[in-house]
Amino acid sequence: MNSFYTILLLVASNVFMTLAWYGHLKMAEFSWFKALPLIGVIAISWGIAFFEYCLQVPANRIGFEGNGGPFSLMQLKILQEVITLVVFVVFSIIAFHMQVKWNHIVAALCLVAAVYFVFGFK
Repeated sequence: MNSFYTILLLVASNVFMTLAWYGHLKMAEFSWFKALPLIGVIAISWGIAFFEYCLQVPANRIGFEGNGGPFSLMQLKILQEVITLVVFVVFSIIAFHMQVKWNHIVAALCLVAAVYFVFGFK
């Protein structure tokens, strides 16, 4: 179950992270938000990122083999990066109507290979 909780927390934390890092680009479509000074946008992003950390830190503590979890430090990092990119792609498609191109698919396959290599050999 630690694997499941770790992955669930990583997905949730990455949703907040993506909103904090890139959500302001979409929110600029609203006049009240666009009128905010940069420090206001940063403060809002920090507020969103707080929740990301509230989920990310427990995910790493639960998942890390040094704390009884199933993943090595390297596996946690690769898992987090793959989840980050998957969440980002979904966000980009939904919020910005981004089109997935062939090179994006090739890059995704490289990520699958990274997961294979980091989890496949001990």
